Amino acid sequence: CLMAMGARIDGVDTDVLTITGVTSLTGTDWSVIPDRIEMGSYAVAAAMAGGDVTLSKARPDLITALTHRMIEAGVDITPTADGVRVRRDPAVRLRAVDVATEVYPGFATDLQAQFMALMTTAAGVSIIHENIFENRFMHVPELARLGAEISVHAGEAHVTGVETLKAAPVMATDLRASVSLVIAGLAAEGETTIGRVYHLDRGFERLEEKLGRCGALIRRISGPVIVEPSDEH
Repeated sequence: CLMAMGARIDGVDTDVLTITGVTSLTGTDWSVIPDRIEMGSYAVAAAMAGGDVTLSKARPDLITALTHRMIEAGVDITPTADGVRVRRDPAVRLRAVDVATEVYPGFATDLQAQFMALMTTAAGVSIIHENIFENRFMHVPELARLGAEISVHAGEAHVTGVETLKAAPVMATDLRASVSLVIAGLAAEGETTIGRVYHLDRGFERLEEKLGRCGALIRRISGPVIVEPSDEH
């Protein structure tokens, strides 16, 4: 964008950028890229619920580390002219896949909680390495309330997939943890109540409205968000 405005920047795609000052910049038209964490979260939500969702205005090239793992797990992901289509047959169980968080373009630490939620019902054991932030497994006890089998050893979580999650009241501890609980609640049997969703609102605009348009039974009450599994995905 800066270069389109007349900035002199050399070394793009290398480790060193050299900026040569200019006297002035000009105006330009520029499209802001979509948020890759929001994009990845909705992709995981569609897969968790066993749905068929098209994410318009999405850029799958920004989340290839995630989509490759999802495809390996058994999710059908297809680029479209306007975004990406995410499909999964709910009758077919996902396969456990290992991931390790890395800096971009590696697997994003801000998608780790969401992917862990997806792996809670996958067949087998998924090992998730958190290499970016310490104490990034605060969502594990809350997923366990839903019936997930997860053990944590330092920066590594072992997720043993269960057949079904069971609804329970849970508490959001941070932004990414909160959306992982919503994702898990989409597939849990019964009604899941998620408290402290002010964390959620920091990163997702009208989440319940967008998921509701896809068939999710989700509503906001005075504070918590209520999530129920739906037969219509």
